[in-house]
Amino acid sequence: MSVWQRLKEDIDSVFARDPAARSRIEIVLTYPGIHAIWWHRFAHQLWRWRLSLLARMVANISRWLTGIEIHPAAKIGRRFFIDHGMGVVIGETAEIGDDCTLYHGVTLGGTQWSAGKRHPTLGNGVVVGAGAKILGPITLGDGVRVGSNAVLLQDAPPGTTLVGIPARIVGQRPQISEQQARIAQRLGFDAYGAAQDMPDPVAEVIDRLLNHVQAGDDRLASLAARVRALQAQMAGTPPEPAPTEDPPLPSLAGCHLARAPANEPTEVDVVGCPTQTAPKPVPPTNTNPPPGSA
Repeated sequence: MSVWQRLKEDIDSVFARDPAARSRIEIVLTYPGIHAIWWHRFAHQLWRWRLSLLARMVANISRWLTGIEIHPAAKIGRRFFIDHGMGVVIGETAEIGDDCTLYHGVTLGGTQWSAGKRHPTLGNGVVVGAGAKILGPITLGDGVRVGSNAVLLQDAPPGTTLVGIPARIVGQRPQISEQQARIAQRLGFDAYGAAQDMPDPVAEVIDRLLNHVQAGDDRLASLAARVRALQAQMAGTPPEPAPTEDPPLPSLAGCHLARAPANEPTEVDVVGCPTQTAPKPVPPTNTNPPPGSA
């Protein structure tokens, strides 16, 4: 592939992933992600020619101009796109496959000072959301999506979606046909590495715990009422009401850790628990008449 064909391929990859792009001349003149890739190819070729100092100088000039720092030794595949780009850091031994997308603030860094492989390896079609940190000599399989601000320290199997700190797998893409993959690439590109229906695993677990605790409280109250009724039946007396000295349990009704989806309208769309007002004290009823009364 000639140089001009490679440049055209880079520009077309921006059109395929950024709906804000209006013309090729706009991309060439105003997209720092494209500029950083072109500068890197020049620096990488100098690095291969063992002109390491000159390669580092070119990479440093690219960082000043674009805000994107790519070590000249990093290996980057075809149709690589850095959207916005400010604050992106790609380490020396990082390897990036074809059709990958990185957003601003992404770091492909190392966790050790020893020589050798110490930066991540990204497969084909990987999307890394804004602010995500991928650290260490780990491998991300083809089609992996990393959510914004996630911190990934372990390998990720192909087709998975990861969010959180540390990053956890929250989804697995199903196996689809080649035609479905082309349609998904055109219509289902997930900006910033996050889908609209992406769950929060921490919120999901805590929601289930809250529901479990509320159900346990309800069952305990029902068992206590049955015990009092059974005691009254055995004693032949009317069942006594619940003792007033027991403090009421705080209700978990209406507590939410996430807002309701847009397609599910609800009266209370809050994160947290509704404000509870303390019940007004009821004055005691005195059944004994005062002294001296008729």
